Amino acid sequence: MSMVLVRETGRIKEIKKSVAKVAGLSSCMNGQLLDITVNTRAIVMGFAQEEALVLLLGKVDDVKVGNTVYSRMEEFRVPVGEGFLGRVVNALAEPSDGKGIILSGGEYYPLFRDAPGVLERAPLAEAFETGILIIDATIPIGRGQRELIIGDRMIGKSSICVDAIINQKSKDVICIYCCIGRFQASLEKIIETLKDNDAMKYTIVVSAASSCPVGEQYLAPYTACTLGEYFMHNGKDVFVVFDDLTKHAWAYRQISLLLERSPGRDAYPGDIFYLHSQLMERAGKLNPELKNGSMTFFPIVDTLQGDITGYIPSNLVSMTDGQIYLNTGLFNSGFKPAIDLGLSVSRIGNKVQCAAMKELSSMLRQEYIQYLDLLNVTRFKTGVSEEVGQRLKHGEVITHLFIQEKTKPCSLEEELILLYALRRDVLEVFSKPQIEYFKKNILQFAEDNYPAMMDDLFNEKKLTPGITKELDGCLIAFFKNEEVYSPAS
Repeated sequence: MSMVLVRETGRIKEIKKSVAKVAGLSSCMNGQLLDITVNTRAIVMGFAQEEALVLLLGKVDDVKVGNTVYSRMEEFRVPVGEGFLGRVVNALAEPSDGKGIILSGGEYYPLFRDAPGVLERAPLAEAFETGILIIDATIPIGRGQRELIIGDRMIGKSSICVDAIINQKSKDVICIYCCIGRFQASLEKIIETLKDNDAMKYTIVVSAASSCPVGEQYLAPYTACTLGEYFMHNGKDVFVVFDDLTKHAWAYRQISLLLERSPGRDAYPGDIFYLHSQLMERAGKLNPELKNGSMTFFPIVDTLQGDITGYIPSNLVSMTDGQIYLNTGLFNSGFKPAIDLGLSVSRIGNKVQCAAMKELSSMLRQEYIQYLDLLNVTRFKTGVSEEVGQRLKHGEVITHLFIQEKTKPCSLEEELILLYALRRDVLEVFSKPQIEYFKKNILQFAEDNYPAMMDDLFNEKKLTPGITKELDGCLIAFFKNEEVYSPAS
């Protein structure tokens, strides 16, 4: 028996870049998917009298006035599944890495789905380890949290997120990197970094570079979120990076102006806040009845000359669970990652930290901010008291520990050893090169000579009397090495 497929058809009356007016689609609705040519689709964005306003996707240049448009009579869905791991896809979840088709298993999720309700969520109780000491110790992130990465251009915002992805190796976390409006060369560099660090096997890259149509740049974060929801609803922990939502807002502003919507503040449409807040709400931790999956968001947003009061940055600050603010002055002074602890905060707090990290880092943030204040006060003084000198030296040690090379995330055990040495006040007598030698070699020394202690730290994650005794012995044995006192340059 042959099947008859009935589809509503319309015709394109007008085209303005990536937006077209279509007549004849009397039964279409917002968010509905349309077919135009073999390489071009469209999504309904609104209505004007008897015309549908649609956003063109794919090869926009192939579309001409008079083309026939076919309605699928269904909401916009994208394929999801395990087959996407290790792949680079576009905003329509189609492969763009030249490796052939993706076997998705036949499952499709709607692109614009509702966020989980309150009763479907569980409290955040597990730490998301970034491998960046200053974040894990002073700005703890929970799995299911939304933490904004904010700062000027070119000061390391993307590097923080890439390091966090690299640190998820062997942690059973699915990572999704969503590129929105970045240059293709910078995207390829990030993909190469992930490959070099063996991170692509648990990562999906959703690409909507600056050369892509504005419609794909608008849809990219929704595609990334939808791909992540598949894993979250199957009990996995997911980490999604949106790089960046400033350019996503630009794309939506351009689309809205082409749709002839009234411009508001900074020419953005009035619903830009709703747009981003609806996206951010899709992060969270599901309850045990829904398999305990989680999805953590790191949205990135650019500021202009450090102004966090701009329209888009202030919107995103208000709808996330905290922000990590990167300071241009710190970056130029060599403090990398250039995180300003005075303006950075995590509203989840240390309740997600393990017992050992909570004990070792409880006063660290306050100590460091007090050190910076003291440094400013004593900067032009010729002499200080012994007590002030000790506090300054302690602050210098914290600074050296916080400075970290990119693509070199620390394991939790390494972070605990560094903080334990800080708390035992054994680093104040050493110079900067000696502290650097300690940072680079203590982990390998502990793994070679104290494997049982490392296993206990990994499994128990708290400072028991036995672990404390072993840590003391490890530090004493390490500092007996003459190379510590004269490290190679």
